[in-house]
Amino acid sequence: EKIVIRILSTGNIALRKITDLGMSDYNYELFESMIKCPHGVILVTGPTGSGKTTTLYAALGELAKPNVNVITVEDPVEKAIDGINQVQVNAKAGMTFAAALRSILRQDPDIVMIGEMRDSETADIGIRAAITGHLVLSTLHTNDAASTIVRLVDMGVAPYMVATSLIGVIAQRLVKVLCPKCKRPRKSTRDENELMKLEDLDTPITVYEHCGCPECNNTGYRGRTAIHEIIHCTAGISTIVARNGSKEEIETKAKENGTRLLRDNVSELVQQGVTSMDELVRVTYAV
Repeated sequence: EKIVIRILSTGNIALRKITDLGMSDYNYELFESMIKCPHGVILVTGPTGSGKTTTLYAALGELAKPNVNVITVEDPVEKAIDGINQVQVNAKAGMTFAAALRSILRQDPDIVMIGEMRDSETADIGIRAAITGHLVLSTLHTNDAASTIVRLVDMGVAPYMVATSLIGVIAQRLVKVLCPKCKRPRKSTRDENELMKLEDLDTPITVYEHCGCPECNNTGYRGRTAIHEIIHCTAGISTIVARNGSKEEIETKAKENGTRLLRDNVSELVQQGVTSMDELVRVTYAV
């Protein structure tokens, strides 16, 4: 037998601000400009436990004002937020994400947060809500930002609707931080240089590996930091999406616009001695 318990911090724990999310200056400015859009869809993506809800709550904390009607649909409601109407999903009672979303759209919301776009019906309603003048924030389980856009189309949302409604996508991961007391330097191999996408593959650089000490409970790591990949849907990207372009086309255009991919961000942390090569492989093996 085994039991799994998920403990939600519902006490007096302050909401993180978007300045506390660990974003680079470029990503912070981009994210801040995205959440200030009056209508459209912003999606946060990543695996379970990657901090998606924390990012959404930080955005809601920034947006919640006395004259702004903010309503969320969640499963579960992880933390009560002052000034926001939060709805708990209850599938047994017929209160699914889609049903709850239909109901709250009749309550004149300015901003809607959907805990997760789990099915095509919820995705379609969310996209239509954005087109009709609401700011919609939600999450999806995909590997990276470009895959999220393709996934929406795969869920049955028309490409032109995605193109006209999507503001942007934030893909994120949580990366373990090496313990500063016991991390050990060594020289990188050629294969590791290739993984880090260095220009000079044959010249070793100093990287650090985890060891373990009493300070970190012999794990080699102390704490975590976030890495982010943000695709802002500019006119060029929207054109690619509208004609049902591929993930590779979207990613290429995003990089031209200044997007730093997840693998680039974690590679930079390895080179700075913040995290290990093991984390680079773990975090980016699927991207």
